[in-house]
Amino acid sequence: MSKVSWRDRIVIDPRIHHGVPCIKGTRVPVSVLVGSLADGDSVSDLLEAYPHLTEEDIHAALKFAAEAVNHADFIPLTSRGMRMHKP
Repeated sequence: MSKVSWRDRIVIDPRIHHGVPCIKGTRVPVSVLVGSLADGDSVSDLLEAYPHLTEEDIHAALKFAAEAVNHADFIPLTSRGMRMHKP
């Protein structure tokens, strides 16, 4: 599989799902896909649940989430938790 560029597959538009990052051409939020994978669903599970998506769409969602985390500032509050600061 070639490198995935999320910019070709993720849209952030205030007219679509209130500006929540979604897979282009859908109203499927990136957070739903990433959360489902974190909860143990497989890529195959997601493709079955969202047959209009492709494996590349799901990988783009992961890439977007990774870049979002890399560009966020985390401020430690306690030894047990963190707070995220959005620049």
